[in-house]
Parts: sequence; structure tokens; C-alpha cells
Amino acid sequence: MRALIQKVAWAEVDSIVGAKTSSEEVHPSGRIEEGILVYVGIASDDTVEEAKWLANKVSNLRIFPDEQGKLNKSIQDVRGDVLIVSNFTLLADATSGRRPSFSAAATFEQAKPIYQIFVDVLREQGLNVQTGVFGAMMEVRSQASGPVNIIIDSPRQD
Repeated sequence: MRALIQKVAWAEVDSIVGAKTSSEEVHPSGRIEEGILVYVGIASDDTVEEAKWLANKVSNLRIFPDEQGKLNKSIQDVRGDVLIVSNFTLLADATSGRRPSFSAAATFEQAKPIYQIFVDVLREQGLNVQTGVFGAMMEVRSQASGPVNIIIDSPRQD
């Protein structure tokens, strides 16, 4: 699993239902105030254990300033909000050619339950977690804070 975590002043996502048809509808899905925007990509060989590990890593990542301005506080410490957006393009391989390959990304059926566990673990920790619609086209708007952007890959669970 791969997560791109961005510290934000606010973020929101609208999910576009029916994006591949002429009956496209935009549905507001989630909005947060100060917190983190988390894009999550799930590989075809990712596991439930990796989802739990990554959720715990994200919730305890110290990227918020303490009283001295050092990045010593986590989203848990500041009781910030979390907006999670599924994003298979995080698994892109652009090492050859001009068109990225997404072959490492899990299928919809493989990824959805693992994504849901990631979301559930963060919610179980008492965080206000909002999400887009899994697998939908989405429009994401945010105001970066810092800027602070961190990429985390889960360790391989063999």
C-alpha cells in the first residue's frame, strides 16, 4: 500500500457518479477542516495487515507543530480531521515509455475491502474521517498547509 499524506487547512471531495456515461452526477462526498488529506493506493498483493499498519502509521505520524514549532504532534494529538481518497494512480510505474503502467494496482474487487479496513481503523481511533466514493472519478480541492507532503509505503508482509 502507498499513501500520500498532505497536511491541509481544509479539503473536500466531490464524487462523480456515472462519469463514463452521459448521466454524470456530482455528489459532495466529504469535507474536512484542519487535518490531513490522504490519497491511498492499493497494490494487487496488499493485505489486511498492511492496511492496519498503514492506518496506524498515518494516525501517529508527527507532522503538526508543537509549541516550539517542531513537527512533534500527530493527527491524534491535534484532533484534526482526515479525508481519505482512493487513488490507484499512486501505484503508477513510469520508468519506461511515456505512458505509466498501472499493472501493480489492485482490481476494484481486491482493493475495496482493504481500503475499507484502512478507513475503519482510523475511525476506530476516534478520528473524524471523511471519504470520497471508492472507485469513482473525483474532484478534490484543498489548501495545503506547510506545505507538508509525505509518502509512505507499507512494509511487505511475507
